[in-house]
Amino acid sequence: MKDQLIIFDTTLRDGEQSPGASMTRDEKLRIARQLERMKVDVIEAGFAAASNGDFEAVRSIAEAIKDSTVCSLARASENDIRRSGEAIRPAARGRIHTFIATSPIHMEKKLRMTPDQVVEQAVKSIAWAREYTDDVEFSAEDAGRSEIDFLVRIFDAVIKAGATTINVPDTVGYNVPEQYAATMRTLIERVPNSDKVIWSVHCHNDLGLAVSNSLAAVMVGARQVECTINGLGERAGNASLEEIVMAVRTRADVFPVETRIDATQIVPASRLVSQVTGYAVQPNKAIVGANAFAHESGIHQDGVLKHRETYEIMRAEDVGWGANKLVLGKHSGRNAFRARLQELGIEVESEEQLNLAFASFKDLADKKHEIFDQDLHALMSDEAITPEIEHYRLVASRFHSETGETPQAELTLSAGGKETRAKATGSGPVDAAFKAIESVAASGSELLLYSVNAITTGTDAQGEVTVRLARDGRIVNGQGADTDIIVASAKAYLNALNKLHAGTEKLNPQV
Repeated sequence: MKDQLIIFDTTLRDGEQSPGASMTRDEKLRIARQLERMKVDVIEAGFAAASNGDFEAVRSIAEAIKDSTVCSLARASENDIRRSGEAIRPAARGRIHTFIATSPIHMEKKLRMTPDQVVEQAVKSIAWAREYTDDVEFSAEDAGRSEIDFLVRIFDAVIKAGATTINVPDTVGYNVPEQYAATMRTLIERVPNSDKVIWSVHCHNDLGLAVSNSLAAVMVGARQVECTINGLGERAGNASLEEIVMAVRTRADVFPVETRIDATQIVPASRLVSQVTGYAVQPNKAIVGANAFAHESGIHQDGVLKHRETYEIMRAEDVGWGANKLVLGKHSGRNAFRARLQELGIEVESEEQLNLAFASFKDLADKKHEIFDQDLHALMSDEAITPEIEHYRLVASRFHSETGETPQAELTLSAGGKETRAKATGSGPVDAAFKAIESVAASGSELLLYSVNAITTGTDAQGEVTVRLARDGRIVNGQGADTDIIVASAKAYLNALNKLHAGTEKLNPQV
């Protein structure tokens, strides 16, 4: 019998710390439901003490999720842990994940605490967490650069205090596989009662080794891997969930573990996270990239046609490719539309929001003959700003672009309920549209990113645009989708402005 490898997804916490990737409560809920559908074991829903918004998001996920453990991160401080405890209280299964730095550089320069003080604080944090749940995880931040003797000491202390999962994070992506595996093996051998806890790894990708380090640790006894969809995360990101899961499954001859993940939900999860955060997946990304199962070489094509396994070690359909079939058309009714949204895990909070979304669906169906699941996700992302906080809205648009002439944009915008016409020129129609919007909004924001992706194939595909804006230290993403790329661009810019205006996103959940 193989051991179970616990998949701990931290997309909603560590992934959210990517610049501009912060999510609203509703967006977090959508992703959490998809993770539950994928049978993720533990969902780290956020950092409850970071803000009231993050607290409410963690609590909402704890209320909604029934089949996965819902976890909140907390520093080793009483306030953080009590906020986490209150946030996860409604969960069917709740976990508190507390951490403190253990490397010499972090203890001296950041915490300004002695090793004795760090151990004492860690033990206190476990006791506070145990008041709320028996499922307590302890992480030694920057364990990858910590001294083995001190790690043995602090892990021994927190296990005695009641920690049930011990995480050994390579916080800055400094380790290499052989070294990291040796560290894990030594800790498991030397820490008293190591067989009474689950050993976990959390690896960052600064040297491109997050997945390799995680899998090396699994080979020597780690039984939980902390990872994110698409490898999202701070700096170069985290270990990629889809790569961990499919490596273990594909190389079952090598790994002494198995997961309970429903791999057919991997691609839908990847697309949803990409749409919500605005972080596009590179075409050659393993498992979920558009080219992951594409074959350009004639030799490869010939081999695959004769026998798939000549060049494919996995089946595309096993991870969710090809599963997005035609689901609705222009003759579909409101109930069918609502039912399909529910199947996709998209919650509609009010009849008003459903009516708006259904009207947008009908408009799209008039423009686009085939409507796929991806189109519905994009459409609902477009409707994510509710009327109560939709300060800016595109009412009408007209664009002119001609060879040898300066492109122009004429927009009618609703700003605070008042319609205003704006006109501007630019180096292209998108540039002109943004300048026209700014002539009304005067937001003072800086454009950090403009990205366009086709949602589905075909010339009638919706274009999905991501716009990243920064103002006064805050970074937000705006999304817009339309069969007209310029309209989608204007929608995305307005979506970002609405988030800046409403304060629905944070620069960084840990600030």
